[in-house]
Amino acid sequence: MPDEDGKRAAHRALVDRVLNGEGKASAEQRACAFGNDGLSPPLDTLIGKIVNSPAQVTEADLAAAKASGCTEDQVFELVVCAAVGQSDRLYGAGLAALAEATGEGRPDHAA
Repeated sequence: MPDEDGKRAAHRALVDRVLNGEGKASAEQRACAFGNDGLSPPLDTLIGKIVNSPAQVTEADLAAAKASGCTEDQVFELVVCAAVGQSDRLYGAGLAALAEATGEGRPDHAA
């Protein structure tokens, strides 16, 4: 099983890459998609669906995003950022639940 620090380092590297690496979408747009906050219509609709109900994404959602002035590459990057952002939130919640369940991170827990 891979070392936990290695997993967390890989996770941080992924997040850093999608937010700060080279891309066609601006760093601001990528951060908004990652956080599912701050994009204007119709991008906000597409990203909201990616985060909350990905099976509901339609060709019309993608076409509307492209019609708003985004290139196909930009839409792809924003979709990836949204998916990684949601995964990041779920990962953090899972780690917090695990820490709570095992008593780690609680001040009254003896190591």
